[in-house]
Parts: sequence; structure tokens; C-alpha cells
Amino acid sequence: QVQLVESGGGLVQPGGSLRLYCAASGIMLRFNAMGWYRQAPGEQRELVASISSSGSTNYADSVKGRFTISRDNGKNTVFLQMNSLKPEDTAVYYCNTIPTRRTYWGQGTQVTVSS
Repeated sequence: QVQLVESGGGLVQPGGSLRLYCAASGIMLRFNAMGWYRQAPGEQRELVASISSSGSTNYADSVKGRFTISRDNGKNTVFLQMNSLKPEDTAVYYCNTIPTRRTYWGQGTQVTVSS
């Protein structure tokens, strides 16, 4: 059974930083393309960053230059380093494969950017 557990969210002031963690069990992340997704209240879930099995990364325009996705194969964990956070980054953040698997969605981790 695949389980993806997100953590690392919190309340941060504009301009601050957070590091999100996606710990996996039941799946080897190194063999899968993985993405960080976010969903703000009243909005659809969107893909903000992805990393392929070979390590290539891509970012949504809204986070390019501020967010960095990475992976630790030994810890079977994917990270999202978020810098220069803005209020519009406020959302619940999730990790999942690309394409997504319905049963892989976890609880997510709340990120709130506010002064």
C-alpha cells in the first residue's frame, strides 16, 4: 500500500521560507516522476513543481525562481524548498506522482503566508 505523507507547512511572513517534506512508503520515488501540488480555498488543485525519475525539474511560472524541488533517494523523500513566499502561495500542499494516482493523495500540509 502506497502512502505519501506531507509535512513542514506552517505560518510564515511574506518573504519567508519553508521546506516541505513528502515521505513515501510502498513506492520507490526514484522510479517515478513526482510532483508538488497545491490547492487554495475555492480553487482547483494545481501542479507547482515536478521532478522526473532522472532528476529533471519543472516549475509553474508562479513559483519559478522561488521554489526548488529535490529528492533524496536514500530517504525516499521529496522536498520542496520555498523561498520568498507570497500571500498567494497560501494553500494546502500535496505530493503525488505524475500522472496522479487517486489513492496516493495524502492529507497535505497547510502553508499560510501572512503578516
